[in-house]
Amino acid sequence: MNKFEVTILGSGSALPTLKKRPTSQLVQYSNKYFLIDCGEGTQVQVRKAKVSFLKISHIFISHLHGDHYFGLIGLISSMHLLGRVADLHVYGPKELNEIIHVQLRASYTQLRYNLVFHELLGKDSQKIYEDKNLEIHTIPLKHKILTNGFLIQEKPRPRKAKPEKLKFYEVPHYKIDGIKRGDDFETPSGEIIPNDTFTFPPEKERSYAFCSDTAYSDKIVPLIENSTLLYHEATFLEKENALAKKTYHSTAVQAGLIANKAKVTSLLIGHFSARYNEEDTTTFLNEARTEFENVELAEEGKTYNVK
Repeated sequence: MNKFEVTILGSGSALPTLKKRPTSQLVQYSNKYFLIDCGEGTQVQVRKAKVSFLKISHIFISHLHGDHYFGLIGLISSMHLLGRVADLHVYGPKELNEIIHVQLRASYTQLRYNLVFHELLGKDSQKIYEDKNLEIHTIPLKHKILTNGFLIQEKPRPRKAKPEKLKFYEVPHYKIDGIKRGDDFETPSGEIIPNDTFTFPPEKERSYAFCSDTAYSDKIVPLIENSTLLYHEATFLEKENALAKKTYHSTAVQAGLIANKAKVTSLLIGHFSARYNEEDTTTFLNEARTEFENVELAEEGKTYNVK
């Protein structure tokens, strides 16, 4: 099974503190690395994670509040200084493309590599990335400005063959791919042998749903339903519910409620407001667990398996 992991680089909200950096996450699938958001300090956190900048091929920016992208131009510049030649794909609202190029022009920087920009719209979910193993879709969120989350999901896997049964029934080689996709087998005499004679069920596809800054909205539930791991912001505790609504953020209880409605396997909460005691975030955990039991706190430097 391919490695599928999420490393938390930043778990705080708008104000960086000594303990918490702004939002950034590194997703590894097999030998590919995807960066989600790029707050201040992301470069240092990537170094701490012992991952080369040059291995990051795609960067997804959820929205243009500074704590989610102020580290981006520095990372782009560092990739240039390190001699990057491979294309870098950046996804975000259209204004981000202008922001990047204004800074490059002002610093007289001519990148050694090709920066490919992909505009995100946000009104409806879009498929924005695909390879042989994965698809990535946007998750339109409810925030003050255009904001997207991201769903990274495996494609359905083929069924696993039973070699002894294929041999026993003398299945021709050219039929095996179809059987792995679920086809039954017809013998030369016309007998139909059901597919489960030849195969085991495939392993369940895994998925990671990243829900950045958002007010509570159950409109996202159909888009993230049955996700293996859901990250959902939990900026405030329940006593600040009115403030969460006013600022288009969520409470830990609301994050748990979304996880419950979406029937996800596990929930990761972060984007904690700097107003709270950084040494004790267990209250967030306890409040989320009133709605959904399988919850963890997003801890900087910690890697979470999508399983």
